[in-house]
Amino acid sequence: MMRPQLTTIVRIVEVRSFATLLFVLGAAACGRPATGLALGEELFETCTPCHGANGGGNPEIAAPGIAGLPQWYVETQLQGFQAGFRGKHADDLPGLRMRPMAISLREDDIPSIAEYVASLTPAFAPSTLHGNAGAGAEIYTPCVACHGTDGLGNEVLHAPPLVQMDDWYLLQELQNFKHGARGAVTGDTWGITMRVNTLALSDEAMEDVVAYVQTLR
Repeated sequence: MMRPQLTTIVRIVEVRSFATLLFVLGAAACGRPATGLALGEELFETCTPCHGANGGGNPEIAAPGIAGLPQWYVETQLQGFQAGFRGKHADDLPGLRMRPMAISLREDDIPSIAEYVASLTPAFAPSTLHGNAGAGAEIYTPCVACHGTDGLGNEVLHAPPLVQMDDWYLLQELQNFKHGARGAVTGDTWGITMRVNTLALSDEAMEDVVAYVQTLR
């Protein structure tokens, strides 16, 4: 359950994000770069209230670090939010907040903003969890097939790099997959595949495997 203080913070961020979005859209009407990094940087202004100017994220409002994530992955996730694969489940408050921001983007905006996010330097936030990395190494064994021994992912399999993601975010998303807040929508082929792989994991096992992923940095 969301703490009252966190709920208030989230609401404030939502108002600021919406105000920023209106400003950027208004500026766009006066002319903007056609495509590429320049457009992506301009569009990213709507993301800064939550993800920060450097894309480092803000755990206090459950906004993950996104700086340096591959362009293909950022594109896929924005498209997933638009399609309703993410951000529609009642228990996914951060996703519910993110989806309107994704929907506000035009189809041809997505490659530009994804390119800009990919150009940012990864933050590699310090660990916040205390799982058993040794136990997590064994749990990670079946993950290798998609995410690789180095945790760098595989575009062909739509498997994102895990090593640059915040540990609290990885745990949150594993829980979302297990409980059906993610990966349970018809048509979300890769999300459904991922969900199947989380169903047998306990909360302790999730923390352990996340702890192991952190050692791959």
